[in-house]
Amino acid sequence: MIKGDQASIIGGVIEFIKELHQVLQSLESKKQRKSLSPSPSTPISPSPRPLQLITPHPDHNIPFGLVDNNVKELGASCNSPVADVEAKISGSNVILRTVSRRIPGQVVKIINVLEKFCFEILHLNISSMEDTVLYSFVIKIGLECQLSVEELAVEVQQSFCSEEVYVSKI
Repeated sequence: MIKGDQASIIGGVIEFIKELHQVLQSLESKKQRKSLSPSPSTPISPSPRPLQLITPHPDHNIPFGLVDNNVKELGASCNSPVADVEAKISGSNVILRTVSRRIPGQVVKIINVLEKFCFEILHLNISSMEDTVLYSFVIKIGLECQLSVEELAVEVQQSFCSEEVYVSKI
């Protein structure tokens, strides 16, 4: 077999595995949202989980701009029946993932929240299956940013509950 063919096959397999992982995340989130779904008389509100440290660090509420290089990953999640939001610091970037039902204009709301807090979007991947969508962002942390991981997760979660459409100034 030619090396180029092998590389092509391996690349295809890697992409397929990534797609399967995204489908799995989507299905798990959908299952969790169904189990969290409130009765009709219960108001829907986001429920932030406490910060989950993936690598031990003494300060759980570190502003993004002050993270030192010894911290590998610091993460938080904020879930509601409407959407699951997860934000993790990985090196000098933030990985933000949201899983929700398909909501027209939602990705624009998320982008506007990120721009409002001085984040630069390096990469966006959108995956959907039936009525569920996964937005996965890789974001560069701006020097001016003083937001904690938990605060970012809550801000993005609130964009799902808001009817307000953000309009960026050109």
